[in-house]
Amino acid sequence: MGPSSGTPSDDEGLGDRVPFLARLEPEDRHALLALGRPLRYAPRSTVLRQDEPSTYILLLLRGWTKVTAAAVNGYEALLALRGPGDIVGEAAALSGRPRTATVTALEAVDAVSVDRERFTAFLAEAPRAAMRLLDLTTDRMHKGDQRRLENAALTVRERFAVLLLELARTHGSRTELGIELCVPLSKQELAGAIGASREMVQRLLKDLREREVVLTGRRTLVILRPDILRRIGHGG
Repeated sequence: MGPSSGTPSDDEGLGDRVPFLARLEPEDRHALLALGRPLRYAPRSTVLRQDEPSTYILLLLRGWTKVTAAAVNGYEALLALRGPGDIVGEAAALSGRPRTATVTALEAVDAVSVDRERFTAFLAEAPRAAMRLLDLTTDRMHKGDQRRLENAALTVRERFAVLLLELARTHGSRTELGIELCVPLSKQELAGAIGASREMVQRLLKDLREREVVLTGRRTLVILRPDILRRIGHGG
């Protein structure tokens, strides 16, 4: 059983990268998957919960998830999207600390759960896999730094345009109308990705609809004019 995807590419912190299972040598990948047990999650169900003890990691085989973190004031930030081939929960498993984020299924998700002890023993015996995990961690840190810099330099309107273009590139499917986002994200989730309020995102979407840049429905969004979004993203 291996990872599969119905989207053009995978996503790292809402940006491109190669998922963990695809980085591994075939024998390491098969050995790791053989250590776990299959699990299935329904759409919108909680996969991992923030602050709970970390006793296992998950390898995602099918379906997309969102990674969120809640602040003390209740604001929920969308940190990343994880999909086929991804590993989730590994940082807490390796450190032995409670989980720092919640992972929620955006659609039906198939995964393999590997106990923390088995996972750490596997890495100790498979140095190539351990190096690939280190590479992934470095890529995630770099992407996180890049996003923080962009958030500091751009206005909310510009950040929203950049986010929509990024989602179209990594999770978009071409239709007769335009580019439809394949990952169902709510207005609150879009707001959490750019550090804005739901009301602000609602206003931005209303403006884009009126300008015929996007079409929206219940958890659906079609980009009609990516050229205008690019212009907005560059301060136009």
